[in-house]
This record gives sequence, structure tokens and C-alpha cells, in this order.
Amino acid sequence: MSQVSPPVSPPVVLLPARPRVRLLVSVRDAAEARWALRAGADLIDAKDPERGALGALAPDTVRAIVATVAGQAVTSAVAGDGTGADLPQAVAAMAAVGPDWIKVAVGPAPDDAALAEAAAAAPGRLIGVLFAEDGSSGGDLPARLATAGFSGAMIDTRGKQGVGLRACLALPLLSAFVAACRSHGLMSGLAGSLHRADIPTLAPLQPDYLGFRGGLCHGGDRRQPLDEARIAGAVAALRAQARADAA
Repeated sequence: MSQVSPPVSPPVVLLPARPRVRLLVSVRDAAEARWALRAGADLIDAKDPERGALGALAPDTVRAIVATVAGQAVTSAVAGDGTGADLPQAVAAMAAVGPDWIKVAVGPAPDDAALAEAAAAAPGRLIGVLFAEDGSSGGDLPARLATAGFSGAMIDTRGKQGVGLRACLALPLLSAFVAACRSHGLMSGLAGSLHRADIPTLAPLQPDYLGFRGGLCHGGDRRQPLDEARIAGAVAALRAQARADAA
């Protein structure tokens, strides 16, 4: 009597867990860093809201912010607007005070040699910030930044008059930017006058970070102090969105 072989079950494929989108909160001093940390922010970003999208704080202020965070969250700091021959020196000076990442602006047509020189000033720590008003989601810039030695890239808005990221770039372009960063091994972030209501739309694109300032300040004004309750609300919304996406 012939023996019937049992059916072969297909192999079980374990899909990698979707990474949780994290909250970046921009702070102006150590006190705001303490509030953001206490409310659950994942990345404490040091920059001066009085000086536009990428206003650098004084090194001593950044040092105090880093000391306050004390390794309990990731830290970043703006080194400048990304222009001028002194950018590598500005990057190195900001790196010396201790933030995990250093942020610089990247224009729509940067010089590759200049990008590499800036990245060499803080190896493994430089983040390029692209501006949504330049009209694209970066094109080949993620690939060029990776080649130059950058660790990540973000899209932000240059103007801070309440016109948010979603009004500047369509979701397919933002999704393509995040995918390009991922394919080239770059951390990715989306920012630009974001509010808590943007989380359900932007978090499913799976950037590593969503960046906030004004939407988490008193009165929604980026020049006012951060509101700890709003930060906690954004943290809760991101975590709820992660659970919904995983369901």
C-alpha cells in the first residue's frame, strides 16, 4: 500500500515590524528641553525660532540642552543655513558641544564637494534639510547626500507664516522622499508648520521622525514657549497611529 505524503506547508514568512514614527520637538533652551523630554519627545532639536527655519542657537545653549537631555532622547542642533565657505567650521563647532546630529540646509542644486566637506566635519552625524518651497521632494538629493556621507535628510518649510508642509508638497512626493531616504540608508524626517491633525496623514508614510515646533507651542505660535500638554498629546497621537497602522 503506497504511503501518501502529508501536504507540505508553505514556509512562514516573518515580516519586519514597521518602525514607529517618532516625535521631534524643536526647543530653544534647556527649560523647553526638560518639558519636551518629560512629555515623551523622542528627539530634542535645538534651534532658535526667532531666526527662521534653521536658526542656530549659541553653542553654550546647545551644550546646556544636551546636558539636560543627558542621553534620555536623541538630540540634534542646527549649525547654520548651509551656505558659505565656513560651513564645515560651523558644523565642527556645533558637533563639539555634543548633540547626536547636526542639521544644515541643503539647496536645490548643491555642490557635491561642498556636501562632502561639510559631512566630513561631523562624520556620521550630519542631517541635510531640504525646503518644500523649492518645489520638489528632493529628486536625486537623497542619493547625493548619502554619497557625500550624510546620515539623514529632512523636508521642512522655509517660511514660517503658517503654510504647512502638506500645502507645499503632495503626499506622493513626500512618500517618494521617504522611500528614497530609506533605500539609501538615510534617516528621514518631515516637518514644516505641522499640527497634531497632520499625524494621521503623514505617519503612514513611515518617516523616521515628524518634526514640530509651532503646533506644540502656546497659542500655536512658534515664538511662544512650548506647551507640555500639547507635546504629550502629539506623543499619544503618534503611538495611537502606530497601533492603528499595525492592526
